[in-house]
Amino acid sequence: MADKANGADKSNNKNSGSGAATAQPPMQVKILSQYVKDLSFENPIVRKLISSPGDAPNLKVEVNVSADRIDGEIFESAINFKATATNNIGTIYVLETVYAGLFKIESMPEQALEPFLLISGPTTIFPFLRRLVADVTREGGFPPLLLDPIDFAALYMRRQQELKSASEATA
Repeated sequence: MADKANGADKSNNKNSGSGAATAQPPMQVKILSQYVKDLSFENPIVRKLISSPGDAPNLKVEVNVSADRIDGEIFESAINFKATATNNIGTIYVLETVYAGLFKIESMPEQALEPFLLISGPTTIFPFLRRLVADVTREGGFPPLLLDPIDFAALYMRRQQELKSASEATA
């Protein structure tokens, strides 16, 4: 039994030795910081709303993501967010913000960078954007706007399909 155990150890060492020779260094991702890059909250008809609240508000939400290489292995992922609440009286509020995170990404294959920066980066910072949106709308005098989770992978896939369709249409 001792021979079999030693034989298994030797074969494992051979496999891990040959894999280590061809393997790249392990990928590492570090969150360096996250921050509000831009923020605007407008409450244009507050005086009208005090005297007559009007109909229930309609809410339009727009979300987009972007990414940039800042320097070498430092990348920024950003969520561009806009919420507009309107009713029969007019625009109740407009909230626009860009919330971003800085990531240090080491040893990631080039083809994996874009999906990471447009899916995993925004997914990581979204809970903080969600809190910011709730706090700003509440401080603006309205019920907090509580965002549902966003499937950034689905957004990315939809964007890829749109780009593919656009390139096929021009070809």
